Amino acid sequence: MTWIYDSNLYDTKFQASCRMARLEDAAMASSSKWRYISVFQTSSGRYGVKILLSQDSSESERCSK
Repeated sequence: MTWIYDSNLYDTKFQASCRMARLEDAAMASSSKWRYISVFQTSSGRYGVKILLSQDSSESERCSK
């Protein structure tokens, strides 16, 4: 499993939540394989979005070789 972080940081949690909702919609439309998506806060007080991707069987085979 791999964490992917959105490239932008936002001043408010609301802005990050809106971005998270857009990413969820895009993932549903493209059938992306993700397990978890959330908003996080940095030590500077800004907010970001992170996604935990699911590991499919082809990736696990590559990693085990």
